[in-house]
Amino acid sequence: MKRKACGEGGINKVACNSLFIRYNSCMAITRRQKEVLDFLSGFTQKNGYSPSYEEIASGLGLSSLATVHKHVTNLQNKGLLQRAHNRSRSIDVLPARGNKRADRLPLLGRIAAGRPVEAIETAESISLGDIIGNREVFALEVRGDSMRDEHIVSGDYVLVERTRTAREGEIIVALIDGSDATLKRFYREGSMIRLQPSNTEMAPIFAPASSVSIQGKVLGVLRKYA
Repeated sequence: MKRKACGEGGINKVACNSLFIRYNSCMAITRRQKEVLDFLSGFTQKNGYSPSYEEIASGLGLSSLATVHKHVTNLQNKGLLQRAHNRSRSIDVLPARGNKRADRLPLLGRIAAGRPVEAIETAESISLGDIIGNREVFALEVRGDSMRDEHIVSGDYVLVERTRTAREGEIIVALIDGSDATLKRFYREGSMIRLQPSNTEMAPIFAPASSVSIQGKVLGVLRKYA
């Protein structure tokens, strides 16, 4: 696919449409800033949490943490990132701005999945904000079929509320031994945690409670058919 560049004059600017981030109006960012954005998006999608400055530097081959901090600060000033200064791993890529058409969708009525109902058009609308509210939420692309009996399959996107706690039976994003992230139902069994797949062909994961870190709990699922 041919990408439309954002450059003006002799300044080297990068293309606006990357795999993870698409903005309707081109925002002038350097090639290195785009690499930082793409690394942040890919790392967060894979692991369920954002990288540290050290991990960004290592992933991009940068020797100076001050350089990483400069790029992150510039991207934050341009409205492409946000940081929470009172917690670690708090660099989040912000969603695309300016796409008013996709911000809210018309809710035209209700459709029957059982007996037919009368189709009555309404003037309502719905957006992700109506589902998310003011909670801190990120999205992850699902890989694998361990949660297929919950109708969560490979290629789906789960909306995850960032939290460190969960109730018994909730579907969570768990980090095991600080490195392996997984999507499972959460159960405590004494000093152990059982991470239960929703797939009869797969066995549960048992791990000491001290080695399991909850990254968030699932609020909803998005699926694209075309």
